[in-house]
Amino acid sequence: MSSSTTASAHLHLEHGPLDEAERLIAESRAPEAAELLHGLIDEGRGGLLARFFYARARALSGDTAGALETARDTAMLYPHVAQAALGLGEALMRCELLAPAIAEIQRALRLDPGLDDARFLLGCAWLQAGEAEKATNVFSALPDETPGLAEKIRQAEAMRARPRSDAGYVRHLFDQFSTDYDSRMLSQLGYRAPQILRQLANLVMPGRGGLAVLDLGCGTGLCGTAFKDLAARLDGIDLSPAMILKARARDIYDRLDVADIESALDAARYDLVLAADTLVYLGDLAATVQGTARALNAGGFFLFTVESKPGEGFELGPKRRWRHSENYLRALAHENGLDVAGLMACAPRMEANIPVDGFAVALRKP
Repeated sequence: MSSSTTASAHLHLEHGPLDEAERLIAESRAPEAAELLHGLIDEGRGGLLARFFYARARALSGDTAGALETARDTAMLYPHVAQAALGLGEALMRCELLAPAIAEIQRALRLDPGLDDARFLLGCAWLQAGEAEKATNVFSALPDETPGLAEKIRQAEAMRARPRSDAGYVRHLFDQFSTDYDSRMLSQLGYRAPQILRQLANLVMPGRGGLAVLDLGCGTGLCGTAFKDLAARLDGIDLSPAMILKARARDIYDRLDVADIESALDAARYDLVLAADTLVYLGDLAATVQGTARALNAGGFFLFTVESKPGEGFELGPKRRWRHSENYLRALAHENGLDVAGLMACAPRMEANIPVDGFAVALRKP
């Protein structure tokens, strides 16, 4: 482990117990290390690194909440020490709190720009958040011989080559937006995808009700609210735990799951599947359409919005949202045995006060 000169000034623990704790952690005996370090800290013999390793040992023992508590206490005790900020960033990452984790690791680097442990962890945090380009930029500043660096760079390159936005990126993005998502989308971005899909539903499936409905990428529940009156059962799926919490607070869903829509479509059968402004985070829609076709009951509908592109195929737009062509969508429906019951141009949202060109699509399972 590398440590800053500032950190070394705060070490109050004999090398013997600290070395023993490090050895126990390396041998996957984290609970024993946690017990050793806890005793030393209680005796008043534990300084910064003892607390740093205690937080790590608690995390590796499965006590992530306790590890975060220890790391926060340590950061408060040593507010100007890079190693303390790094420890808090690491604990936040283990709790999948990526936004504050990244902020703490960046603070560690401001306190000690030469702390390569922090730089490597920052790259890992950006990678976990699906920000492959940012991760690559951070990794490029590290020595080639940094343990684990080559594998992380390969992961970042593979992420950039995938025909979809990374799940970590989508989750991180919407976890950050969850607090003011509704006001941002409705007031600032003129978000209308749920209303557009409801109008399309009125056209292609008039008079239907009592339906089993699945809301893909349900977010805070705006689309679920627009369709609740048609549903005998309403389920929702979203990648973001923070958004699921907001959706649960609406008390309109029968079931809510944190899941990736590409791999969560086999458990139940539905009469109506919705995806309002969700597929813009997927380039290749083959897996999603195939899974939806399996999940639909006979006569069921898949209603969704996408951003449009002319010609063929799909492309990644400048705002990291995917665009899909009409020809691509029609071909995909045909390949999966679905009829195109409706396909109309629409503007599901605004961008810089300019309507975003899109499609509202209704696919029907015969």
